[in-house]
Amino acid sequence: MKEFIKEFKEFALKGNVMDMAIGVIIGGAFTAIVTAFTDDFINPIINICGGANFGGKIPLPGPAGNAIMWGDFISAVVNFLIVALILFLMIKAMNKLMTLGKKEEEAPVTEKTCPFCYSKINIKATHCPHCTMEIRPQDELK
Repeated sequence: MKEFIKEFKEFALKGNVMDMAIGVIIGGAFTAIVTAFTDDFINPIINICGGANFGGKIPLPGPAGNAIMWGDFISAVVNFLIVALILFLMIKAMNKLMTLGKKEEEAPVTEKTCPFCYSKINIKATHCPHCTMEIRPQDELK
C-alpha cells in the first residue's frame, strides 16, 4: 500500500499534472470572461444591427417556463468560437516562441562523393562500391 501511495504522490506532483490543473482553473476563469464579453458586448451589438433578440426563447406546451432557449445556445456557440480562436492564437504564439531559441543542428555527414564516378558512398569507404576504385584521402573532392 505504501508503494501505491508513493507512486500516486509522484504522479500527482509531476509538472504535467500540476500544469494541467492550473490550465483548467485558468480556462474556467477565461470562459467566464468570454461569456461576460459575449453577453454584455457582442449580443447587444448584434441585437442593434440585426434587430434580433438573443435572449429569445420558444415556449413549449407543458409546465410553465418550459421553452427552447435558442438565444442562450447561440451565445454559447459564440463563446466557444471566441475561446477556440484565442486558444489557437495562443498555441501558435507559444510554438513560435519555443522555436526562436533553438538552433537547427546540422546533420552529421555520413556520405561523400566518389571522385571517379561521382556516386554517393559511405564516408568511411576506402573503395567505391560502384566503380570499385580505391579512394585515397588525397583523391577526395573537397
